[in-house]
Amino acid sequence: MKLDVNILRYLSKDDFRVLTAVEMGQKNHQIVPLPLIDSISGLKHGGAYKCLRELLKHKLVHHDGSRYDGYRLTYMGYDFLALRVLLNRGHICGVGRMIGMGKESDIYEVSNEEGEVFALKLHRLGRTSFKAVKSKRDYVGKRTSFSWLYLSRLAALKEFSFMQALWDNGFPVPQPIDHNRHAVLMTLVEGHTMVQVNKMANPGQVYLTCMELISRLASKGLIHCDFNEFNLLITEDEEITLIDFPQMVSVSHANAQDMFDRDVECIIKFFSKKIGYSPEMDPALPYVRPSLQDAVANLDEKLDVGLAASGFKKKHQEHLEAFLAQPREDRESSSSEGE
Repeated sequence: MKLDVNILRYLSKDDFRVLTAVEMGQKNHQIVPLPLIDSISGLKHGGAYKCLRELLKHKLVHHDGSRYDGYRLTYMGYDFLALRVLLNRGHICGVGRMIGMGKESDIYEVSNEEGEVFALKLHRLGRTSFKAVKSKRDYVGKRTSFSWLYLSRLAALKEFSFMQALWDNGFPVPQPIDHNRHAVLMTLVEGHTMVQVNKMANPGQVYLTCMELISRLASKGLIHCDFNEFNLLITEDEEITLIDFPQMVSVSHANAQDMFDRDVECIIKFFSKKIGYSPEMDPALPYVRPSLQDAVANLDEKLDVGLAASGFKKKHQEHLEAFLAQPREDRESSSSEGE
């Protein structure tokens, strides 16, 4: 569904109180009963019901009367809650065109009052995977309900935390600006995804840059786990920017070696098949495949340990890993949840 921010001008403070009440109710209910929405919102004389009719009209909530009279947030409803916070903080004042759409996120151009343009990423981890996740929900521990809000919020928290740590340590990543709920605001980076590239002026140098980046991440205690042509931006000058971090893990992970090797092999496969450059046949390269052992031996700072202080805890990592470890076909199973 297209994000229509013009709706914002028609929503009152009470509308947002009710929208927030639905969100709070979904912490323990997949469908939030109307009396609970009334209670949380604190509106009198049927005010909550009046607001719900307005929210339904704009498709910010969904009504479900199959078991009882209740409501749940839609993606757009959750978007508006996050947008309102970023707007009130003064970080954005307008939303432009969609510049990217993945299986588990949407990316928009946004601007502030000074005319600066940024990228706003809205995580949607529940969009393609609800049925499969619900069937394997043992990883949520003692949680009695499971929500795409929770998954998407975790993904955004992790992405912002890791991006901030990488930016502070001089890695070529977008500069994080702010985050709220499932939304991450960052600088807009020049270039396009490397998957769109068919030829390069200096493929050997770009390849080596990629391998050095994989090694450098490991020397900081991290493995990207999805290091490929879809998550690398390249400029006309063939400079590289790394994006997309919700799947990153520590070098202490039980499958660290396999994940490290997979990142390396993904890049080798791309250059060999798409660019027509075979690293194994280039004698000018100092090495073809970096070593995880060598990178870890040079470990100078464990960013994975320090990130626990950012609010992204071990239990959050376990929840996301369990979700991301599912087969892609399971994660892409269709569902109407959150639509």
